[in-house]
Amino acid sequence: MPRPLLAGLRRLFFTPYAPDPHDDSYLARALVQESSTAEVILVPLDAAESHRIFGVPLMRKGIQPFFLKIVNRSTAPLRLQFLRFDPKYYTPLEAAAANHFSIAKRLGAFGLLAWVFLPLLVLLPFKLVSARSANRRMDDLFRSLAFHLHPIPPGAQSAGFIFTPLDLGARIIHVCLHSASPIPNGGEGFSAADLEAPSDAEFTFSVPTAGIAADHLRKDLVAREAAGPHVDCDVAALAEKLRQMPPATTNARGNRSGDPVNLIVIGDFETLLTAFGPRWDESETITLATCWKTARAFLLGIEYRYSPVSPLYLFGRSQDVALQRARQSINERLHLRLWLTELRFRGLPVYVGQVSRDIGVRFTSKTWNLTTHRVDPDVDEARDYVVEDLLQAERTEAAGYIDGVGACNPASPRCNLTGDPYFTDGKRASILLSRARTKPRFVAWR
Repeated sequence: MPRPLLAGLRRLFFTPYAPDPHDDSYLARALVQESSTAEVILVPLDAAESHRIFGVPLMRKGIQPFFLKIVNRSTAPLRLQFLRFDPKYYTPLEAAAANHFSIAKRLGAFGLLAWVFLPLLVLLPFKLVSARSANRRMDDLFRSLAFHLHPIPPGAQSAGFIFTPLDLGARIIHVCLHSASPIPNGGEGFSAADLEAPSDAEFTFSVPTAGIAADHLRKDLVAREAAGPHVDCDVAALAEKLRQMPPATTNARGNRSGDPVNLIVIGDFETLLTAFGPRWDESETITLATCWKTARAFLLGIEYRYSPVSPLYLFGRSQDVALQRARQSINERLHLRLWLTELRFRGLPVYVGQVSRDIGVRFTSKTWNLTTHRVDPDVDEARDYVVEDLLQAERTEAAGYIDGVGACNPASPRCNLTGDPYFTDGKRASILLSRARTKPRFVAWR
């Protein structure tokens, strides 16, 4: 019998399920961090890899698998805190159940056309039996490949997949390892006071963007940070250079002033993404597809977390990276734009930027589509929001304020490029980011 015909008959009588659990080509993209406590290896699987390994299209069901390997280098057992990894994680059987084969669902999807397949009902018992068998094998596979929640003994390692809800854009993953305290004297006659305080080790990963065309991807900021020339600054020189930065953004020609440059962020791009990532979303590039998504969100008053951000200009170019925090409606969100400078402080790149808050929409003759977002005129509130947000996230090593655009009050405000008025105390918030959680200190610039 010809091989194609044999394959067709198998698909007709049996539910095909052919995973490839031995494929480990994804390890070539592994993200690795290590310390004296542990070595942690993390790999986010893409749609094709997850389909190939597990035999079903997990991402179509909104499930993102992560491969995780932990090598315990400490002298105490380590335990992964799953809720820190993702509080909405799926158990292995829960993820498998979401992908189970269901004959009833397949027939129901055809609606009235299911009557066309009525003569094939004689095959239904075969399909039901094979689907049940495939589902059992799927359960066994998901369970065997999963990262299991149990202590990792000293010198040992644990590896497997963790299943999380799919979330487009860059993700910040926290791998927090809890170190168990040994019980003294074999547990005889000890009290709570005898126990040593357990210690935790935390590894923070910035997982590359997936599923959206983030605007910063075409800028290659990591490479640009490494390229020269650089201007290394001490505190005094940095303060003077920051005061000399342009007071406001401009249009493409540079002949009209826009929103005030009211933010300084010091830290490399990876640290920037991990500091903002858990709470802020990236922005997509402006294309026909993203314009349609934006228009749809605007007309329906719904959320579009990755909506493109209009370009503003500084140093003769549009923003290098744009982030945003959206509410339920696309018309209400914070916009944050950053530009990489040639300045370096402690070897770290210095970004200057602009942040403002959209509070609605209005008509205007200054844009091609005759509408624009209405900006909250109290631009200092959006600036201070960023400071408070990073303080709460404990990702600020130092923060302070330095002279910027100059003060103006509500009685005599300035205007941005679309005619929105704004008032400000004229200061710029300056934030030195921390790679890990830390307690902040405040700097009084002089």
